[in-house]
Amino acid sequence: MNLNERIKFYAKLVARLGVNVTDDKYVLITCPVHVSDFGCMVAKEAYKLGAKDVIMNYYDEKFARIRYDLANPEVFKFVPEWKAESRNYYAREGCCNIAIISDDPDIFTGVESSRLLDQTIASKKAFKEYYDIMDACKLRWTVVAVPSEKWAKKVYPDADNAMELLWTAILDSARITENAVENWIEHDKTLKSRANTLNENTFKSLHFTNSLGTDFTVGLVDKHIWKGGSDKDFYGVSHFANMPTEEIFTMPDSRKADGRVYSAMPLVYQGNTIDKFWLEFKDGAVIDFDAKFGKETLKMLLNTDENSRRLGEVALIPYNSPISKLNTLFYETLFDENASCHLALGECYPDTMEGGEKLSEDELKALGGNKSVVHVDFMIGTSDMNIDGIKKDGTVVPVFRNGNFVI
Repeated sequence: MNLNERIKFYAKLVARLGVNVTDDKYVLITCPVHVSDFGCMVAKEAYKLGAKDVIMNYYDEKFARIRYDLANPEVFKFVPEWKAESRNYYAREGCCNIAIISDDPDIFTGVESSRLLDQTIASKKAFKEYYDIMDACKLRWTVVAVPSEKWAKKVYPDADNAMELLWTAILDSARITENAVENWIEHDKTLKSRANTLNENTFKSLHFTNSLGTDFTVGLVDKHIWKGGSDKDFYGVSHFANMPTEEIFTMPDSRKADGRVYSAMPLVYQGNTIDKFWLEFKDGAVIDFDAKFGKETLKMLLNTDENSRRLGEVALIPYNSPISKLNTLFYETLFDENASCHLALGECYPDTMEGGEKLSEDELKALGGNKSVVHVDFMIGTSDMNIDGIKKDGTVVPVFRNGNFVI
């Protein structure tokens, strides 16, 4: 397959495997204007699979930057009712949601942090119904990526063919070959087998150490569920929330995290890069932090709301994963998180606790789940990462040695 053929096949798999479009479903696509051609490819495939209709929501990151710089700051504190109702309406209809990302990693560098923070909080509140329906697994969603010139040059600054290189890396990561469907089915089986092994051990906590200085213990909620690969919605229909995906993840107890953890990769958050940072936890919350680059952005993230200093996800990815082997820093969490073990500040995934998707917010929080307007992954995995699983009786089980699974 040549590059163009692989791109077309990628679009087909986004509709078929990513959200698994079925008859009479609305398909909601969020797409940057500069990659509208790919968005239209996905839309066409969705219609072929029987979509009731496709709703294309384009956005322009260049205009977004102008707006953040020049608009009245009050406009970032709310979302117009028509915009909120549009998204919430399609969620009530059980839509399939496809998010196409293709952002310039530096697009919002220098924007006043309060504007970004206000918009984040306002959006989460306005789209609460949408997120509640997602948490209840009553819609299918996926996140995929397409190169842009700025992003490609950030990843491959010295290459004349940066776009081609980034396209190839994305397609390789997403297992796009002539046997892509079979590849994904086998990959799904591997991830689920590994998740089952972790579930059988019912660990109480995990202890992380490496040569960067990480010495960190995180508790896991009772009845936590390790998940990986495809997921099933409330109606039993499978989908892949991320393409690519390499992670096995579960719900940490937001009240139980202690020690210091060091970042292993830069984190791009709202168009700003945070790098060479560490977080100190006590009783579940970040009590101290530092960063060589992007400290103010990190501070903004941690202060987003009362629970953005607590954890909502712990994910294990072997250092020898296919994306890690590319030895490429993508400056995009969708890829970098699948090359490294990571933690997430903020919101938990309710379905990573037995029956969690059926609990109210208060019930979930009482059991250690975290509720926040943010969910931000940051990478901590290294080639010498060691992880021990600790059971309720104190038994210690090696899970990772030198960056890879040994369990």
